[in-house]
Amino acid sequence: MNAVLYLLVVLIWGTTWIALKWQLGAVPIALSIAYRFGLAALVLFGWLLWRRQLVLPRGRALGWVLAQGLCLFCLNFVCFLNASRTVASGLVAVVFSSAALWNALLARLVHGRAIAPQVLAGGALGLTGLVLLFWPEISGGHATAAGLAWALGGTLCFSTGNLLSAALQKEGLKPVQTNAWGMAVGTALLLGWAAVSGLPWVFDPSARYVGALVYLAIPGSVIGFTAYLTLVGRLGPERAAYSTVLFPVVALNVSAWAEGYRWTAPALVGLLLVMAGNVLVFRKRPLASAPAAPSPRPPARA
Repeated sequence: MNAVLYLLVVLIWGTTWIALKWQLGAVPIALSIAYRFGLAALVLFGWLLWRRQLVLPRGRALGWVLAQGLCLFCLNFVCFLNASRTVASGLVAVVFSSAALWNALLARLVHGRAIAPQVLAGGALGLTGLVLLFWPEISGGHATAAGLAWALGGTLCFSTGNLLSAALQKEGLKPVQTNAWGMAVGTALLLGWAAVSGLPWVFDPSARYVGALVYLAIPGSVIGFTAYLTLVGRLGPERAAYSTVLFPVVALNVSAWAEGYRWTAPALVGLLLVMAGNVLVFRKRPLASAPAAPSPRPPARA
């Protein structure tokens, strides 16, 4: 089951970039994100009502849900969209893919959880592979310190949201429940920002925009975030976040089919490194051999 969830996350989030690209245009980005998570929240609330599983988080869980909505369904996207203004998208992808390492470090700082050596090694291999994959774009871009800071901030928001989801699942709340409330919080914050900043309230009724919106809201948000955060609860934030290293690889393959992207020798080496990192991250740690039982002592002589 975990393998199915992992595959869903990689395939869905590896293809949402096309839908994001189709949404660029007359509609302000903040509103497009609000439309996406607003629709996703409505679908999740409808599902929970039908299943009679809708619950209102209480106590500290309520605060964690509000924080998750702020980090995972609002600030995360605001940071990355601002980063994309001055940083090549390939470099943004590489920074975001460091989430596996940040998740491990935050879990160490917050929960005192030991960092598995193979997770660090696999994450380092994956990041090196992504640098090779996106090197032509990275080397040709003009990154600014502010842009990199935005990208790092978005990654930290994403990782913080991961840890909040793991904590909420330990409280007995399912990702589908917390995501519904979190997406509603993110939508409210984005709409409030749009109102305060005076953004024009517009909507693009074209088939391309509406199709992209539905794809981002249903597969990209309802299914993608629910599957991913379920993996966070089952595998831990470190291993689940390695999917962020894999979905740029899927995106490049889609680009090769849709936009004529051509694979180069460095890109193929980078792909191999990403795959090797994936093997390391999910390799089972060998069981420690049990200590040998002490040999019985001979009976003492009288």
